[in-house]
Amino acid sequence: MYEERVVSGMRPTGAMHLGHFHGALKNWVKLQSEYPCLYFVADWHALTTHYETPEVIEESVWDMVIDWLAAGIDPAQATLFIQSRIPEHAELHTLLSMITPLSWLERVPSYKDQQEKLIDRDLSTYGFLGYPLLQAADVLVYRAKYVPVGEDQVPHVEMMREVARRFNHVYGREAGFEEKAKAAAKKLGSRKAKVLMELRNKYQEQGDAEALATARALLEKQGNLSVADRERLFGYLEGGGRLILVEPEALLTESSKLPGVDGQKMSKSYNNTISLREDAESVRKKIRTMPTDPARVKRSDPGDPDKCPVWQFHLVYSDEKTRQWANQGCRSAGIGCLECKQPVIDAVLAEQGPMRERAQKYLDDPTLVRNIVADGCEKARKLGRETMREVREAMGLAYT
Repeated sequence: MYEERVVSGMRPTGAMHLGHFHGALKNWVKLQSEYPCLYFVADWHALTTHYETPEVIEESVWDMVIDWLAAGIDPAQATLFIQSRIPEHAELHTLLSMITPLSWLERVPSYKDQQEKLIDRDLSTYGFLGYPLLQAADVLVYRAKYVPVGEDQVPHVEMMREVARRFNHVYGREAGFEEKAKAAAKKLGSRKAKVLMELRNKYQEQGDAEALATARALLEKQGNLSVADRERLFGYLEGGGRLILVEPEALLTESSKLPGVDGQKMSKSYNNTISLREDAESVRKKIRTMPTDPARVKRSDPGDPDKCPVWQFHLVYSDEKTRQWANQGCRSAGIGCLECKQPVIDAVLAEQGPMRERAQKYLDDPTLVRNIVADGCEKARKLGRETMREVREAMGLAYT
């Protein structure tokens, strides 16, 4: 129907650390060579929990983009932009809020979960309750096909799908829809129009999903159709109205298995992180002082890698041979904890080296980052405007 775009964002609430890299950024780098990707700085989202300390957001925005570039995000492949510079996100969020039941927002698992975790902040605001709907607008405004998320974020994507479905149901039923769809089909030429109708009947009468996929593929290749005609035909194939907003799919990503240097989840709030571009000496010190299996009081005491946070780093950073050496050495007390940590230190520093190099040119010349983001905002805004033009028309807001 549209380009199979990927959309994802991150909140600028502190320095990017290795947990971010292994949990999301590494995947972003991979995806940018497979799909048209849009990655945005979610500064409005950051305000939902940091509305009293906006200076934290301001300090983090540009540093975060530099971290993305350092991690390997390529502005020639991916579009990088700042959420608050694209007003279409806010407009779509407002319009979607008119048709979204309150109960949909209240049932999102992270709503109550975050309220319980972040007890030091007053989160009884609409901004916090409406967070998932703004997330939906962030994705739907680009008619994205995929949203890379971990298992815990799947309910958010499911809600995006429900919101898109509801919008299409309410506003896609234009007067004379069937006649307009048939007129659009004629623009394909008689042979293709006939094939399309046969596939439609096969899907609607027999539930043949393969026929629907073939029909969609046929439409995707047609460059002579307007956006509205394309929407009508996609809706006509499925037996509904115009498909104005695309229902995105969750693109499941592995959650990061990298703990913090104290064994808990790596998080700035726990003060247990290793930042992406951290000074080498600081990295060495943090890993050398990491806690290990409490049973290894003396060098001669055997240990259990499963009870040691350093082992989790080995699982992420070490090859099979090094893991076997660390596992056997720990259980037999054949190696000491400092020996066990050294390959991890070497691997982390080797990973960070290219990141520091890539970041340096942006640190030397900050206008490069500003220009990348300005270009990205322009591209993103163009796509957002196209969607909003269709949305306004469907909702009867395109006054002349």
